[in-house]
Amino acid sequence: MTMTEQQSRLAAYWERQLDRMDERELRHAKRLPGWRDRRHRRALAVVLAAADLVLVGSAAVFTLVSPWLYFGLWMGALLTGGASFTLLKILTGRMSGSFSRLLDEREREWRHRVTYVGYLALVGLMLVAMFYTLVVAGQAEGAFRGVMMMSALLVAGTTVPPIVLGWSLPDDDPEDFDEGETHG
Repeated sequence: MTMTEQQSRLAAYWERQLDRMDERELRHAKRLPGWRDRRHRRALAVVLAAADLVLVGSAAVFTLVSPWLYFGLWMGALLTGGASFTLLKILTGRMSGSFSRLLDEREREWRHRVTYVGYLALVGLMLVAMFYTLVVAGQAEGAFRGVMMMSALLVAGTTVPPIVLGWSLPDDDPEDFDEGETHG
């Protein structure tokens, strides 16, 4: 197989993947129309930020409390955070985390801004994780505590873009949903 044939096959594969992503995004675009206002998005952003704080807090007390208490805190925060993260991704039109040919210029600009903010937050959180690991390295179970803190801060850092979008996006235009109902 020549290089141009390989490039052609790769381009065709990429186009199929983009088409699948577009279909998936169009399916989710009109979901939860009653929640597509700033009040609901902000509430979910607060819930997600609180879940992140519980994850980080539970990582800080890893091996210092009962394993059942730790597991309950961790799983509760993970499930609550996961649900609010998923809802925020739907309500923000998936601007925060996916490549989409369906985004207009304004939405692309929002995505670029929050991606940059998320990157900066993640860098800062990884520095915190590094220093935390250095502090607990000499303590009992220090390596485990450091790894748990890194994983908690990594999860928290990846949720920054949807939190920023959920907090700052204006309300959706109700006419966008009325059009979909009359045509479809």
